[in-house]
Amino acid sequence: MSPHQTAVTEVALALAVIKTLVLVVGGVITYFAFQAYRRTRQRALGYLAGGFGLVTLGLVLAGLLYELLGVRLAIGILLESLLVLAGFLVIAYSLYAQ
Repeated sequence: MSPHQTAVTEVALALAVIKTLVLVVGGVITYFAFQAYRRTRQRALGYLAGGFGLVTLGLVLAGLLYELLGVRLAIGILLESLLVLAGFLVIAYSLYAQ
């Protein structure tokens, strides 16, 4: 295996580990926000949980689509970015709404 192939493999492995950690941490944040919503029934917390869920899903989507479904990477990144944008908009709304 050439040094270039080794570096690419190491980066791919690091990316997979980091994306997995993003999924876990984002899932925990989403869970806690949802639990806060269930406890208080404040709509803003429900939107906050939904927003974090969208951002978390968006941050792991491109790699999943590329690796598992064979979707072109550019399309996966576009969908990822749209979900992250939607999640941020929902989070911003949750902070604005009372």
